[in-house]
Order: sequence, then C-alpha cells, then structure tokens
Amino acid sequence: MTDLTKTIAPFRARLRAAALAGLLVTTGVAAPALLAPAAPAQAQSTASNAQLNRAASALRAITTLRADFTQTDRNGQTMAGTLALRNPGRIRFQYSDANMLVVSNGSTLSVIDYEVQQVERWPIRNSPLGALLDPNRDISRYGRVVPTNTPGVISIRVDDPDRPEIPQITLIFVEKAGAPGGMELNSWVALDAQNNRTTVRLRNHRYGVAVPDSTFTFRDPRPTSRRP
Repeated sequence: MTDLTKTIAPFRARLRAAALAGLLVTTGVAAPALLAPAAPAQAQSTASNAQLNRAASALRAITTLRADFTQTDRNGQTMAGTLALRNPGRIRFQYSDANMLVVSNGSTLSVIDYEVQQVERWPIRNSPLGALLDPNRDISRYGRVVPTNTPGVISIRVDDPDRPEIPQITLIFVEKAGAPGGMELNSWVALDAQNNRTTVRLRNHRYGVAVPDSTFTFRDPRPTSRRP
C-alpha cells in the first residue's frame, strides 16, 4: 500500500461513516425507532401538540425541494453537496467533495461509493430519514418537542428511549413565510448510542421545482458479477 493510499483510505472511511451516521441506522435491527411514540399524546402540552402539528403539516406540504447541504460528523469533518426531494419518499444527496451518492427511491435508501465500487442498501423504515420520507411516519404522533427558547424555531426529536442502540434524529424548523406551511426545515441532527453526532444543515431552499424520476436512479459502480 502506497503512502497516498494509506492517507486516503482512512479519509474515505470517515466520509462513509459520516454519511451512514447522518442518514442511516446501521445496526441492522428491523424494528425502527421511529415507529414508537416518544410520549403518550395526552402527556404533551397543548402548545407542544400545536408545534408538532405545525411541523408535520410543513413536511406534508412539500411536494418537491432542492437545496444545498453541509454534513458535519463528530470529528468536524464536513461534506457538502446538493439535495433533491420529492414526496412521497424520494431523496438524493449528491456530494460535491466526495465520489459518493445517497439515493432513496421511495422504499430503499442506497449509499453508493464510486471510489470503492460499493453499494449498500437499507429500508427507509430503518433510517432516521424515515421521519422525513416515510408517509406512514407522522412526526406529530412519533415525535416530541424539545424547547429551544428561540422564537420562531421548533425542534422535534424522534427516538425510542427503550431502544438506545438505535440513533435518534432531531429536526429543526424555522419560521419562514415563503416555505410550505410557513415553516422551513433548517437542519437535523443524528445521535447514536455512542454519542456520535452528525449534523446536516440546509440552505438555498427551492420549493416546487422540477425533480424528474431520473433524479432517484444511479449508475451501479459494481462489476456485473457482484450485483444481486
């Protein structure tokens, strides 16, 4: 192994780890954390319920979205790129500084690493992004409000206290008149059982733009003999 390869290999491992931590539950556990209500509905205050419903309505109101994103892992390593979303259930993260791609076709989330010719797949239901993409996953039922003390900001945490091995996701919404439902998804934070935190921030949101079916396909980098 050359010195260059020794340098690049750990770097790519960190990049892939950041993508997986930010977007996927990698435990392989079939039962998703996001299916379990974080607290009984009656235990939440009227104000909290109103905030939950407002955030959920804002997500449901998005038909299509394009935005720029930055993704930062626990070591401060940052990746940037563009996001394309079309409801229900389709999303694409195109990384600008790594030869990687993350795509959901509505049922499966795929991580494609062209550098090592590898594709990994998980059901959406096993991903924290299920809170965004799964039409059966209503955050007004499965999330709880986290106080922010900042006017115009709503923070929703979705997790399962009884399943600490499965990462939680916290969605941050900010009031914006031009956004669907009057609330804009600003960022989210994924936190796993080892307190490894990955933060994804969005900017330059464009709503209602064209997002064709081809956006959610990809070129499979694997040799034909290694494909399913």
